[in-house]
Amino acid sequence: MLLHFTKMHGLGNDFMVVDMVTQNLRLPPEKIRRLADRHFGIGFDQLLLVEPPTNPDMDFRYRIFNADGSEVEQCGNGARCFARFVRDRKLIGRNLIRVQTAGGNIELRLHDNGDVTVDMGMPRLDPSEIPFNAPQASTLYPLQVDEEHLEITAISMGNPHAIVIVDDVYKARVETLGPKIETHADFPKKCNAGFMQIISRSEISLRVYERGTGETLACGSGACAAVVAGILQGLLDNNVKVNLPGGVLHIDWLGEGHSVMMTGSATRVFEGHTRL
Repeated sequence: MLLHFTKMHGLGNDFMVVDMVTQNLRLPPEKIRRLADRHFGIGFDQLLLVEPPTNPDMDFRYRIFNADGSEVEQCGNGARCFARFVRDRKLIGRNLIRVQTAGGNIELRLHDNGDVTVDMGMPRLDPSEIPFNAPQASTLYPLQVDEEHLEITAISMGNPHAIVIVDDVYKARVETLGPKIETHADFPKKCNAGFMQIISRSEISLRVYERGTGETLACGSGACAAVVAGILQGLLDNNVKVNLPGGVLHIDWLGEGHSVMMTGSATRVFEGHTRL
């Protein structure tokens, strides 16, 4: 059976996007892991599935699978690619697209310059909703990682994030601390570990060790979580430029009770098919 797909990326965070509206295929975790292999498969950080919605008020259902085959709730860079994909494939004719995800419903808006703005919804700060093991909500939480005492902000953007402020993002021990934060016992569903350097009140640099994937060139939901963490601590303004290894995102958040808005590019790399 042939699987038709599109390879895309958002600032280097790369995806295999599959239309499950006009195709009807089954992709169990072992097949996803094989497709994700960069030597023997297609290679990607996440697999994105475009499906018919189960909610009649939504245009599509958006499902995300990590390279290890695990399904996750949200992916902001993937959401921008999702919007470009459904328009390019003429699955929808509007620039405003309503999408159902496991982490909640979101809205995507395409701009004439090719950028996409994603309404990522309101950040979830209650520990039970992240989920994160803490007796009550706080802006900062202590986190013991081996012999190291860290202070993190725990946030859900539809998926769990731990944000750590560092002096120099390029000297941060992402490769060693990232997987330990990801699998910390206080995050029962694991988390994405973000390492944020504050450049000014309107600019940060960020590296993210993503749950189930490892460090990626960009993480949209991680950029949103980092900006929210900085605003909650009084360190950032409401509109922030986020420098990621793969490029730049712009994040807007007006504070509690408001959605986080993310704007950035989405790029189609090639079309292909593979035999399952």
